[in-house]
Amino acid sequence: MRKLLLCLFCGTAMAVAMLELREQHLNLTFQTDKLHNQIEASQSQLWNQQLSIAVATAPDAVAAAAKGQDLKLTAGKAPMGRESK
Repeated sequence: MRKLLLCLFCGTAMAVAMLELREQHLNLTFQTDKLHNQIEASQSQLWNQQLSIAVATAPDAVAAAAKGQDLKLTAGKAPMGRESK
C-alpha cells in the first residue's frame, strides 16, 4: 500500500513538473514570436528607408535636382585619404 501511494505521489509530482515545463515552453515560444515580429517590422522599416535613400540618390534624381541649381563645378583631383607626413 505504501509503495502504491508513493508511486501515485511521484507520478502526480512528475505530471505537475511536466505541466510547468510545458507552460514555460509556451511562454518562451510566445515571447520568441513577439520578438521575431518586432525584428521583422524594424527590418521592413530599414528597407523602406534604404529604398527612399536609393531613390533620392539615384543619378537621374541627382541630375534633375542639380539641373535647376547654378552649380559651379570644376574638374580636379579629389583627396584620397590622409596625407602622409
